Order: sequence, then C-alpha cells, then structure tokens
Amino acid sequence: MSKPPAAPQRRKRRSSEEVADRILEAAAEEFELAGYSGATTAAIARRAEVTEAQIFRFYQSKQDLFRAAIFTPLDRHLAAFHEANTVDPGDVGSMREAAQRYINELQDFMEQHSRMLMSLIVASTYSPESTDGVGELPGLRAYFDRGTAVMSSRTGGKAKVDPKLMVRVSFVAVLASLMFKDWLFPKGLASDADIREAIVHFVIDGIRANEGFPKA
Repeated sequence: MSKPPAAPQRRKRRSSEEVADRILEAAAEEFELAGYSGATTAAIARRAEVTEAQIFRFYQSKQDLFRAAIFTPLDRHLAAFHEANTVDPGDVGSMREAAQRYINELQDFMEQHSRMLMSLIVASTYSPESTDGVGELPGLRAYFDRGTAVMSSRTGGKAKVDPKLMVRVSFVAVLASLMFKDWLFPKGLASDADIREAIVHFVIDGIRANEGFPKA
C-alpha cells in the first residue's frame, strides 16, 4: 500500500529584521545587475521573496531603497579600506613605495566593488537626486580628509594644487581608468598589469609634481 504524499512543509516565518536584510540583499543584487533605472521594486520583491507592500513598509521610495542598498555597504567598504591602508605622513623615506602600494590597493578595492560603483554612476546619470550626498558618505569623506592631511603635511602649505582638489582628482583618475577600462583601452593595446602600472605612475607623478616626491 502506497504512502500518502507528505504534506508540504510550511516555510518558517521570517522576522521583520530578516525580511529587511533580505530586501537589502536583493536590492543590491538587482541594482548591480540592472542599474538604477532598470531595477524595479517588483523585481526586487521577487528576488527577496516578499511583496512590494513589504518593501514600502521599510522604504518610502525606490530612491530610499537604492541609497540603503548601495550607499551603506559601499561606505562600510570604504571605511574598512581607509582603516587598513593609512599612510604615516612622516614616513618620507618610503613615500613613493607607500604611495604605489596604496594606489594598487585602491585599484583592487575598486575592482572588487565595481558593480556598486557602476550602479552609482548610472544612477547619477538617470536619477541625479538618488545620489545626492554621495560625496558626504562618512567613509568616502574620511578617505578624502586623510589623503588631504597627508598631502598637506608633505607640502607645508606650498602645493601647486590644493590638496583637497588633488586627492579627489587622483581618486577619480583611478576610478575612471578602471570603470571604463573596456572603452579606453582596446584589446591588444596593453595587458591588465600594464594598465594598472600606468595608472600608478600617472597618479604618483601627478602627486609628486604637487608634493615634491623624490625622483625614483
């Protein structure tokens, strides 16, 4: 005699915290895959296995959800990067070596989080209001402030370019070269290692012109 089919098991009820975490995870995945304009709350709800109504209990709009899903983890990553890669302003003897190591670490960081960064870029194009305040993220602000302090200490207030500007220009040079690598560097022009090395020398030599780095 055959056994009757087993009754389907009820899915364990998730707590509100678990639902909120799953929504953020699903939103980050959807925004990274589809960008800000392509992602929809309906797609995020399906990915998170919740209803759109549940999403809007936590977030008033898609814009609020984007900021929570992308800004928060990106800021945490930047803060961790900043903590792990501080440079001693007084270490003049190994200035170039420290700068080279730092820029290589920055390239690694940007490559690891390229989808998040691209989501920010796309969002700023199609919905500028969704990225208002990105420059004021605590982690990013700490990164800029630390870089400005290090640069200022080395120039003694006599920099050709304001350190506040130079540290941002250097950051953007690395970011743009990596984010738009496929556009800027056609196949056969250079290897990935060559491109990375060129970025390092470009940034260091630009800073050296401002700070008086000792020549290699």
